[in-house]
Amino acid sequence: MTDCKEPKQLLHLVFGGELTTLADMQFRDLNALDIVGIFPDYASALAAWKSKAQQTVDNAHMRYFIVHMHRLLDPQQN
Repeated sequence: MTDCKEPKQLLHLVFGGELTTLADMQFRDLNALDIVGIFPDYASALAAWKSKAQQTVDNAHMRYFIVHMHRLLDPQQN
């Protein structure tokens, strides 16, 4: 009998918003942040990030980010 183990979840958060300036990481309006979602792996988070980034390519101040939540939840993990 084979052991069908699910892959370990490495949670990633994708979010974005409009920055006040291109030289800083400060958001113009925290209430307007776009929380895209939480994803079980980097590949799916990257796909969501690319999609949102491409939708807002005309706004130079709009930025989307991927946060490696699994690193925050378990700092000992790689």
